[in-house]
Amino acid sequence: MQQHMMEDMPYEKFQRYGIEKLTDSDLLAILLRTGTKDMNVKELAQYLLNQAKTGMEKTSLLYLNDLSYEQLQQIKGIGRIKAMQIQAVLELSKRMVQERYQQGIKVDKPHILADYFMEELRHKKNECFIVVFLSAKCKLLGHDVISKGSLTASIVHPREVYKSAIQKSAHSIIVLHNHPSGDPTPSKEDLQITLRLKSAGEVVGIPLLDHIIIGDGIYKSLKEESYL
Repeated sequence: MQQHMMEDMPYEKFQRYGIEKLTDSDLLAILLRTGTKDMNVKELAQYLLNQAKTGMEKTSLLYLNDLSYEQLQQIKGIGRIKAMQIQAVLELSKRMVQERYQQGIKVDKPHILADYFMEELRHKKNECFIVVFLSAKCKLLGHDVISKGSLTASIVHPREVYKSAIQKSAHSIIVLHNHPSGDPTPSKEDLQITLRLKSAGEVVGIPLLDHIIIGDGIYKSLKEESYL
């Protein structure tokens, strides 16, 4: 029985079987390191996952990613430091996904940018509008967040978009934003903003190549949908 209990502990399972055999709660327990007076660390990890999963549409890990720093602290057994640890790992995972694409990436297909920004945008509860700057060879030069909140023509103004593009010496741009609903189907406002930016790009000589809308694990390219 003692051997069985030892194998149930995340560190022992890691050493005996390797990281691939660890469950989500095992991995989270290693991150949290300690439990509370009422729960050992494995029980705390499972409790956190259970609290995070409030519906059936997502796994508990994805719900965990939805929780803010303040919300994490409100969960029993998760204080300030543990909330920071969890958020730090989630942020690292996003940056690791993006880093795979950052080294002189050539953006010649919509899915490249969709993959690059998916983990950053798919869980946000508010709309976030991003402009991506490209070189003459469609290499990624960088990006700026233009606005956060409800997407309207007054917030996403061509002046702000192309001011950044000129400062970055961009040859062309692609814009992206997310739909918190998870459905990337373009709205009437999305199409209006796209046409407005396209017209402005023709005037300043920095063409708008695409507008990509990010949903929950899926995306829509307005170029592929023949709106551009």
